[in-house]
Amino acid sequence: MYEGPVQDLIDELGRLPGVGPKSAQRIAFHLLAAEPADVTRLQEVLQKVKEGIQFCDVCGNVSEETTCRICRDPRRDLSVVCVVEEPKDVLAVERTREFKGRYHVLGGALDPLSGVGPDQLRIRELLSRIGTTLDGVDISEIIIATDPNTEGEATATYLMRMLKDFPGLTVTRLASGLPMGGDLEFADELTLGRALSGRRAM
Repeated sequence: MYEGPVQDLIDELGRLPGVGPKSAQRIAFHLLAAEPADVTRLQEVLQKVKEGIQFCDVCGNVSEETTCRICRDPRRDLSVVCVVEEPKDVLAVERTREFKGRYHVLGGALDPLSGVGPDQLRIRELLSRIGTTLDGVDISEIIIATDPNTEGEATATYLMRMLKDFPGLTVTRLASGLPMGGDLEFADELTLGRALSGRRAM
């Protein structure tokens, strides 16, 4: 335990996701030893993020304007929407350079134990997007790209149930299975089972 503001800083840093007590302590002492200009710069960036960043009116991604750069991009395919849990997932899909459509960020995944139900997610907004024609184009495919864990699977199942009655809409789920460069002997049963059930013709 340290005195006053130092301990307060460690406590606040420790509340950040993925930052344990030791990491919080290291970061706090790094900030104490840093040049005042560096700390001021960090302070200003944090302030800008809180004041200047909002969520896109269309997809829910983080944006400096009312609509994000992806939703403003006329080259994107309006007929395909990839549904993800968080804004960081948009970046993960974009890094593949394989997807040319648009996104819908749910803002989390279903987790009844933590009090996250359908009303806490942007599911209603997704349904209204599907029912709206944009620039003469209807959404023809929804790709569900939620995480392959319990909450992500529950969310995917719920979405599939909600979307199955939309006429002319194809609902797909990201394939899951073995990573490139991996060995079969190290794959867990669930991953290997999914790889088998999702096999495709060559």
